[in-house]
Amino acid sequence: MQCRWFNEMLVETALRTFLALSAINFGVLNSYALVPKPRNPDSQNKTKNIIPEHYIKEIRPPTMQGKPIEVDFSIRVVDINSINVEDMDFRMDMFLKQEWQDARIKIPEEMFEIGDESITLPSQFFENLWQPDLYFLNSKVVEIATLTHKFSSVTLFRNKTIRYAARMHAIVACQMEFQHYPMDTQICPISVESFSYNINKMVLKWSGPGVTLSPELKLLQYNILPLQLRETSAYTGEKNGNFSRLVVYFRFERQIGHHLIQTFAPSTLVVVLSWFSFWLDLDAIPGRVTLLVTCLLTLVTMFTGLRSDIPAVAYVKALDLWMAGCMVSVFASLGEFVIVKVLCGKYTALKIKEKEHAKLCQETAIASWTNPPSSPKYMHHFKYKNMAKDSCIKLYWRTVSIAYAF
Repeated sequence: MQCRWFNEMLVETALRTFLALSAINFGVLNSYALVPKPRNPDSQNKTKNIIPEHYIKEIRPPTMQGKPIEVDFSIRVVDINSINVEDMDFRMDMFLKQEWQDARIKIPEEMFEIGDESITLPSQFFENLWQPDLYFLNSKVVEIATLTHKFSSVTLFRNKTIRYAARMHAIVACQMEFQHYPMDTQICPISVESFSYNINKMVLKWSGPGVTLSPELKLLQYNILPLQLRETSAYTGEKNGNFSRLVVYFRFERQIGHHLIQTFAPSTLVVVLSWFSFWLDLDAIPGRVTLLVTCLLTLVTMFTGLRSDIPAVAYVKALDLWMAGCMVSVFASLGEFVIVKVLCGKYTALKIKEKEHAKLCQETAIASWTNPPSSPKYMHHFKYKNMAKDSCIKLYWRTVSIAYAF
């Protein structure tokens, strides 16, 4: 019995081991079946055939009669955000394209599909080509957008034109001026220039419209005015030479609606409210002072909050003039009340003094003399013969003793 039981256990163990090994082998075979087959080695070498062996990517492409190579440049602005007035910069998301011709490359015909005039290669291929070393003169940060890889590509055309396209974002510096704030318009130029090749080696040109804006682009506090493009050359002392330069001027016009509601309308109402003190009685001193001081403190609190929205500058802004005008109006109302109150007190005191003087004069007044009659028959009534000549008569008191009989 023991031998039979031992044989059954041995058979069962061997069967389980066989099934486990079968499952492992089946999984391994399936995993190998899922691995893609290697590509044709000839297809992998097609991109290598584009660049000949004598190609040197550090040397610019040859041109006819040694003329400077032309590089076409264009920008498609997708979004503009974070216009920071404190740091005086803004962030811009854009699609950037550069095009130039390189006669040294050789594109096999079998790489083009039927009816296509170009082929698109990954961005890694761009590292093997000559690159125009363009940069933004006034940029703080420039980066290529990435998700799982960099959003860039290289397109090759039959006429040996190379197009490099990339999705980029940049933080661009802008020298802002706030003299007319909040009715200001900020002009922010963006300049593109080659770092190594002067105007005798490379010329930059705008491609087509040059710079375009996305129709969905909207800003909260600004209106974007029509862009201005320039193709120019400038001397750069740091690089000791004249360089071709592309310039685009972004003009941001500040929307006044926000400030009309938040600044101008409330401050105007406060100033008008201070004028109501003119209709109060002059003796209503507590009411007048309370109204005017409250208006003045309201303006101070309002404008203190507004000044925190923009950086402190050394010159006077339009908003400062408005603030000063509102405060002077309210302060003038308070000053008018004080002046009128003082003058009214003096006028009242003068009137009282005049009344007292008039009353005193009325009590002590003496009738003026009149000329004597010209008729001689009345002359004997006047014992004082010089009455017509003298302006006054000396009067003397005469004491008469009267005896009373009882």
